[in-house]
Amino acid sequence: MHSAPRMHIAILYNQDHELLEDDPGREAREDVTRVASALSEALTRGDVHAEPLAVEGSRLEFVDLLARMQPDLVINLCESLAADSRGEMIIPCLLDMLGLPYTGSPALSLGLALHKDKAKELLRARGVSTPGFARVARLEDVDTVQLPFPLIVKPSREDASVGITHDSVVHDRAALRRAVEAVLRTFHQPAIVEQFISGREIYVPLLGNSPRRALPLTEISFGKIFEDRPNIVTYAAKWEASSADYQQTPSGLCQLEDPALEARIVQTAMDAFTALECQDYGRVDLRVSPQGVPYVIDINPNCDLHPEAGFAKAARAAGIDYPALATRLVEIALERTHGHQSPRRKGSGAARFLDPANRNVLAGRNDGRGRARRSRASAE
Repeated sequence: MHSAPRMHIAILYNQDHELLEDDPGREAREDVTRVASALSEALTRGDVHAEPLAVEGSRLEFVDLLARMQPDLVINLCESLAADSRGEMIIPCLLDMLGLPYTGSPALSLGLALHKDKAKELLRARGVSTPGFARVARLEDVDTVQLPFPLIVKPSREDASVGITHDSVVHDRAALRRAVEAVLRTFHQPAIVEQFISGREIYVPLLGNSPRRALPLTEISFGKIFEDRPNIVTYAAKWEASSADYQQTPSGLCQLEDPALEARIVQTAMDAFTALECQDYGRVDLRVSPQGVPYVIDINPNCDLHPEAGFAKAARAAGIDYPALATRLVEIALERTHGHQSPRRKGSGAARFLDPANRNVLAGRNDGRGRARRSRASAE
């Protein structure tokens, strides 16, 4: 007779890449399926069983399934719902209502990071350097943009370079109008018009909460085809392996000879992550100007965790192989959810969590969810 695994982990991921006939982010949505499989393989061993669970389309059957399963932890990989990136923030809300602990950032952080104008407003308020910007919801508003050229135009609520092409960097108002019109027509959402920062593109992977650490920095190298055009990571560069953009934008460990510059880059990334109240893991993308000023261009609290993506590569450079990284993500989430064990002598009474704000909203109810309360252990 075999006993059941002591720890049951559900790996939640969006399976919606074939939902739309014309989906400009299809490759990015499809990648999450491979991540779920890789994490399941890395974690399922000994007394741990990690089970992928697809969120298909707009159906929410997974909510009832999770309520019955009562996993000890949910690894949340969902980046969209029904092929709509705005659905990303719905998943943590549902998990909170189920009283289930999960990896990664809460709904508020995911929503702020996705809505780039809101994130940038918050960064500005916190004194974190980010390029000047304007939000353009209507084509006629292009003439109100008062920013110095060159500018870069992006969809306001996409990530993974969705909507970024060679035409996204513009040098005059006519090109700006064309780029904004393309975003409005293709993505049915406002465009973000941002000052384009020439310089190096450096990514800061962050891991943990208290303490939080930066893994080795990574940098995008731009090949010869970029000699006569802006150095940007287009959607093709990130997802279309046969394209010249992809082949000539390799990422690798960042070599910085100036320790003070590296410290500024890491601190800027840390401040941005804290401003949005992100947690557990993520990546902050920066452009570093020739004058050595780091500018936050994106915050990705739900970054790609594929074994060959930038985050895992940075972890390997820090001596953390993929199974160890997967295990560490589980440990970090459980530590945050349940609180660290205290070395002090314990008295009578109920256990105390370190941060009441991190409690599950339904965790105090006597409804059979106690099992989930027991403490267990880019640069693309």
